[in-house]
Amino acid sequence: MAVTRTFSIIKPDATRRNLTGAVTKMLEDGGLRVVASKRIQMRKEQAEGFYGVHKERPFFNDLVAFMTSGPVVVQVLEGEDAVARNREIMGATNPADAAEGTIRKTFAESIEANSAHGSDSDENAKIEIDFFFTADEIVG
Repeated sequence: MAVTRTFSIIKPDATRRNLTGAVTKMLEDGGLRVVASKRIQMRKEQAEGFYGVHKERPFFNDLVAFMTSGPVVVQVLEGEDAVARNREIMGATNPADAAEGTIRKTFAESIEANSAHGSDSDENAKIEIDFFFTADEIVG
């Protein structure tokens, strides 16, 4: 397997509860390395653009409101098969279905406030990384 990169967001529910370090530790302990990270307050326009693929879905406005409700930490993660590895560490979207020891099982408050976002493919990882980071912000 090749070393690849993926994108991650530590969501407002986790930053509000001061879990940034705990979530990052789980990612690092799981074999991923943080090669870029910044804490931001996502603007409404950013959230609408980032989640534009969901624009026609009934949960879109609630998702945008949630993601702009507090700071988030956006990160670029690197490791062997990084997308799949990150998704394994995060656990299922619905925390009730997530495996024990995953980020979402451990920290999520609900299916929406599930503490973490991760890219679902290598192609989307590149798009998502480029949405928030310039090449010179990624160091490793």
